[in-house]
This record gives sequence, structure tokens and C-alpha cells, in this order.
Amino acid sequence: MSGAAGRAERAAPAESTIVTIRVLLADDQEMVRRGMRRIVDRQPDIEVVGEAADGVAALELARELRPDVALVDIRMPRMDGLELTRLLAGPAAEVPVRVVVVTTFDLDEYVYPALRHGASGFLLKRSGPVLLVEAIRAAMAGDQLISPSVTVRLLRHVTRPVPSRPAPVDPLTEREMEVAGHVAEGKTNADIASELFISPGTVKTHVAAIQRKLAVRNRVGIAVHAWEMGYAPAARR
Repeated sequence: MSGAAGRAERAAPAESTIVTIRVLLADDQEMVRRGMRRIVDRQPDIEVVGEAADGVAALELARELRPDVALVDIRMPRMDGLELTRLLAGPAAEVPVRVVVVTTFDLDEYVYPALRHGASGFLLKRSGPVLLVEAIRAAMAGDQLISPSVTVRLLRHVTRPVPSRPAPVDPLTEREMEVAGHVAEGKTNADIASELFISPGTVKTHVAAIQRKLAVRNRVGIAVHAWEMGYAPAARR
């Protein structure tokens, strides 16, 4: 082998390693579990390692398999999702697991306890595959993702608009304020694009710029700021 060839071989980069997020599914409906598995298994960095049809079985599997994230339904036999969330994600958890609650019901009696018990996310089953995948990755990163419609209701309960609060050091443009206001209303990028007659890609760029200026990690942070500053249309009513 020539010296040049040897140097080229030594310089070849090593294969990149993909860190796989290990997910446990806990839902009493087999069809729902099957649907979530299909969504998860299409991702190169996420895999389903176990399924459970009730809370007790889910707890046992979590202790055995030690997944990174558990997708947990609220209404399950033997042990409901709220208690399971407390045991997996609460301060006294023996084997801490990040929990994303995925449910049909967005009742306050479910949302608040789930978040108090340490849930890393709260999604409605109708939220779609994109948000489900985002929620898993956000939970793994130590972040929290909540369905937009749930976020809007939470903010209406706990946040009062404060238009006089100081603006960020790098102020939002007028267009960015508009986008932030629509984010606070729980709208998707496609919804906002249609409302403002711009492309979804442009909306995505605005959202990224807003996150950078406000130093927030996700759309929930944008929504909180928009409600506090009075950008959200509902906050002005």
C-alpha cells in the first residue's frame, strides 16, 4: 500500500453513531398501540422496546426494560395513567422514565395532575404523528411539549397579559409579533402560513428567529411570551 493510500485510509471518518431513543407504549387499545408503533418505527432514532395494555404491566415492563420514554394513556385498567406517571416520573420514582401522556381527553383534572406528577409532555391523540415524534425527542432532551390546544387553555388560566413588560433585547419585528400571536393561539405553521399569506417555510424561519430572540426552547415558550405581551388575538379581546 502506498503512503498516500495509507494516509487516505487513516483519514477516513468513522461512521456516525445514532443514539436510539427507547420507547415503551402503554395503552389499553391494541389499535392505538399499533398506530403509535408504526409512527415510531419509521424514525431512524426511535424504537419501541415494549407494549403494555394496563398500568401495572407498564410499570413492570418499565422496571425490566428501562426505556428512555413512556407514552402513557390516561384511562387504563388496574392502574391509570396518572398514577403510572407519578411512579415513573415523580420525585420518588425508583427507575425514572420520561413520560409523555397521550390521551383522548384534555380535561383539567387530567392535565394538571399529569404535569404535577412529572410528565414531560401532554398530547391529544388527534395531535398527529409529527407532534408525537417531537414530544418523544423533546422529552429525551429534557424539554416539555404540550398539545397546542391544551397550551392555549393553560395559558388562559394562569397568564394575564402584561403589555407593559419590557421587550427582548433584540426586539421582535412586527411580523414576528404576528407569528408569535398565532403560535399562542395553538396554530400550526401551516395554519399561520394560510392566515398571513406566506409559506410554511417562512413561518418556520420566523419561529426559529423568535425562539432565538426570546431565548426559549419551544413553541410553549413563545406562547407564554405572546400572552404576557398581549400579542395573542384572544389576549386582546
